Amino acid sequence: MQNYRINDIRNTLRERSLLYPLDVALIGATGVGKSSTINGLFGSEVAKVGSGVDPETMHVTQYAVNDVFRLHDTAGLGDGLAADKIHAKNLTQLLLQTCKSEDIHQKEYGFIDLALVILDGSHRDLGTTYKILEQVVLECIEPDRVIIAINQADMAMKRRGWNSYINQPEAELLQFLEEKSVSVQQRIKEATGISVKKPTYYSAYYGYNLDKMLDHIISSIPRERRIMDSSRSYSF
Repeated sequence: MQNYRINDIRNTLRERSLLYPLDVALIGATGVGKSSTINGLFGSEVAKVGSGVDPETMHVTQYAVNDVFRLHDTAGLGDGLAADKIHAKNLTQLLLQTCKSEDIHQKEYGFIDLALVILDGSHRDLGTTYKILEQVVLECIEPDRVIIAINQADMAMKRRGWNSYINQPEAELLQFLEEKSVSVQQRIKEATGISVKKPTYYSAYYGYNLDKMLDHIISSIPRERRIMDSSRSYSF
């Protein structure tokens, strides 16, 4: 997957006069599979996958998928109020970070182009993620720059309906995932009053629909550089 549609990304950045590379913040609660998602995108185990109780990522880590696409893995949320407060502050700072163009104007733009929020398809309680979406992510970056994706599609019905021979969902599970995707979209609208694109579902562990998740990212590449609103104040 490392070079999947790389020319499409490069051409889109060039045609829209966007800054290189495309910088995407990877956000989610502990255990949603951010590390396995990174490994799936790279095609090798570059991010240690958590298997114990302690989160593997305690700060922001950069991963260059290729020369035009860079991921910024943030600390997992849901590890306690004190830890979450620190993580929320660090996430806010990342989303509000700026960079300067390399032309003669040296104008400042938002460093992060998109925020990719990962949900755990095996859990019904997504309160931590909805809270961070409402209180941090959507306060710091425009809704059309926010992408929602549902990982662990294979576990959505406790492995019922997952065809382990071809590593794809069967009809019943596929319908469940479609309904869950719509439900998540509606719940975010109800909780925040903001509409986001319908989430994509995938399984990083089995490589299912990773291409669709990347298609979702590519289709969401902004049409212009991110102008920061200096008149707004932010708290965390």
